[in-house]
Amino acid sequence: MSDVKDIASPPVEMRTIDPAALPEAVGALIEGGGRMQMAYALRDGSGALELRYLASGRPREPFLAWRCRPKDPVPSVAAVSPLIGWYEREITDLFGVRFTNQPEPYPLVLHRGAHPLVPPLDPGYPGDTPMAFRETEGAMPETDHPDIQKLPFGPVRADVVESAQFIFLYVGEHILHLQPQLFFKHRGMEKRFEGKPLSHGVILAERVSGVGGVAHALAFCQAVEQAAGCAVPLRARMLRSLLAELERLYNHLHYFGHLADTTTLKVGQAEGKLLEERVKQIGARLTGSRFLRGLLTPGGLRRDLDPGAKMGAELDALRPAIADYLRRLDGTNSYLDRLISTGILSHKVALDQGATGPIERASGIDRDLRRDHPYGGYAELCVTVPVRAEGDAHARARVRMAEIDASLALIERVVRSLPDGPVREACVPRPNTEGLGWAESPRGSLYYAVHIGADGRPSRVKIKSPSYSNWRTFPFTVHDSNLMDYAINEASFGLTVAGCDR
Repeated sequence: MSDVKDIASPPVEMRTIDPAALPEAVGALIEGGGRMQMAYALRDGSGALELRYLASGRPREPFLAWRCRPKDPVPSVAAVSPLIGWYEREITDLFGVRFTNQPEPYPLVLHRGAHPLVPPLDPGYPGDTPMAFRETEGAMPETDHPDIQKLPFGPVRADVVESAQFIFLYVGEHILHLQPQLFFKHRGMEKRFEGKPLSHGVILAERVSGVGGVAHALAFCQAVEQAAGCAVPLRARMLRSLLAELERLYNHLHYFGHLADTTTLKVGQAEGKLLEERVKQIGARLTGSRFLRGLLTPGGLRRDLDPGAKMGAELDALRPAIADYLRRLDGTNSYLDRLISTGILSHKVALDQGATGPIERASGIDRDLRRDHPYGGYAELCVTVPVRAEGDAHARARVRMAEIDASLALIERVVRSLPDGPVREACVPRPNTEGLGWAESPRGSLYYAVHIGADGRPSRVKIKSPSYSNWRTFPFTVHDSNLMDYAINEASFGLTVAGCDR
């Protein structure tokens, strides 16, 4: 194992482009095997508006970023890369930029209303002025057939489930169309980073999504470290990877407990939640936090950890219990009957619509940031990436089962070979710089673009969360399906609303 201190993130290739050339450039990228990741707007130091488009190419190659000054209106690229459609609509909602030939030209984030004159992220927005609310359901298909019923389900659904509304068109048990409406819990998280000290930014990042604190903090820290040109010590990078795998482990066990619940296996639900809690308690003894918060900081870790002494034996004892639970769960006929052939997501739809994480890998797309664009300690580790081709709910569960085994193996490898050394380096980004950080969270690819202002604090932070991508993909598995399978299908995606809404 090398003890060289690597800068957290490889370089990003930046290109300036005319907005009119965007559709052709994006088309050429996709033809060459690349994939768009996100788009966002920002204001530079002079207050001028700028658009950014981020794309990934072949494994271990730099990311590609396009920048342009928007000319009203801007050509939409959603027809070429459908996954960018939501980003364009969000930019329109929050910054007022209009896109021509947008296939879904209706609000996304502000679907229940917006200020009539000024976009919310415009410097001139009067924050003390109430919004003028209006109802809209987006592009629901028009129908007046007497047999077709319409069901608005949510935003308050059941128990402590996160708030979101789902509008169904159905006949009997057969779902014809699903239109999700998210962003009821939009908290303006990206805006909250602006002007805050970097130490406060880590705290915010850990709370964007309660079950993804390590991944969010890691991506934020790596973006800041790239802006600062900071070299993180190897021991800190390895410990960061260990924390990320612990987070993946408890998330996947929570997933199986919830999936067992939707298939009416109450004992399976209870056992999955118990195993999840045992992993969280191991993490709490190691870090002081069940959600592994308060450790990451730009430049490394706030303090050193001793995982061999704190968790080695406990995790060894837990491993056979997890294996036995998953074996019994996946050997239960009633469980398999409900998952196999449910919610099939084709390879093409997964690729076009931007599916990520276990969702894309269950549909035959072999991508994982830990291997393809290694960060943290993953450059020193051999990451196993399970892939299946069936694209159904069972394939999504099987991918996560294999990832649990892989995470346990990675944790064991880190504990066994953890090098000595410091866990923190000074990390102070220069004014008017920027960085991109990423992480393969339990739900998929996560990106943070952090722009540092003249005061050395964030002036713009853009978050691309995996659930933002996977919520866009989810309805394609619901159209032409059965109402009785809906809850199982949704559970098989492992989505979060908080991560999407931000």
